[in-house]
Amino acid sequence: MTGTPEQRPGTRSPARPPHKTLRRRRTRPNLPAGAASLLWLVIIALPLYVLLATTLQSRDAYFDRGPLSVPTDPTLDNYRRVLDSSFFTYLLNTAVVTVACVAIVLVLGVCVGYAVVRARGRGAQRIFQMFLLGLAIPAQAVIIPVFLLITKLQLYDSLLAVILPTAAFALPVSVLILAGSMRDIDEELYESMALDGAGPTRILLRLVVPMSRSGISTAAVYTALQAWNGFLFPLILTQSPESRVLTLGLYDYVGEFRVDVPALLAAVVLSIVPIFAVYLFARRQLVDGLMGAGGR
Repeated sequence: MTGTPEQRPGTRSPARPPHKTLRRRRTRPNLPAGAASLLWLVIIALPLYVLLATTLQSRDAYFDRGPLSVPTDPTLDNYRRVLDSSFFTYLLNTAVVTVACVAIVLVLGVCVGYAVVRARGRGAQRIFQMFLLGLAIPAQAVIIPVFLLITKLQLYDSLLAVILPTAAFALPVSVLILAGSMRDIDEELYESMALDGAGPTRILLRLVVPMSRSGISTAAVYTALQAWNGFLFPLILTQSPESRVLTLGLYDYVGEFRVDVPALLAAVVLSIVPIFAVYLFARRQLVDGLMGAGGR
């Protein structure tokens, strides 16, 4: 019997190509996912709208119309008031604290992570466990011993009093991230450099640091966020306006009987712009480093 397979009795029609089925499935709209995404967008966009819209209103207009009102007469007076105050002093102090904390954490964290990964004795693993123990200790639980220690060292009311404890509490997470990133380096690369006569310092600088850039970037961004947004240590360990950081500078707009909400939120917007730019620049390295924090 002649004819095509479709014409022969008892024969099955050929199956549809898989790519057509996949293409048809992809064209179907996912209404629940779209509704959930729209709801999530509203949840995120509403606070941002309130934040930005409030900064463009005067204090009287804000209290008369409410936070959700559209600014009918937008003004930049709130930003001018913030910039004319001690904002740049607070910004400089915060930048010094952040850069110093990042430098301390990266130098110590890279060395500790390298020692934990390459050392074969139990001592390095015990040190690593001690650093991991620091993850379970909140700063609020040890603020009184830290205050007494800073006072005994005669560092009270200085930027160094904020830098040292902030870097200490950011170090455990950074060591965990860096050690996990260094474990991903192939053992053959270590052995090849050792056969070439490279010492531990050269291996660290020529091999480990270049191949751990994602982990180093993650530790740097994490430490910068912690230092930039720190509030407890500056509040307890500093007192004078010359040592004040941005988080404490927001108190300038909070009085005993009133709060200048538009100026306060304008200061918040200006304070988050630098650290938000850093996050946008290194967000991919941050995600990659956190994914490899557990090691192999």
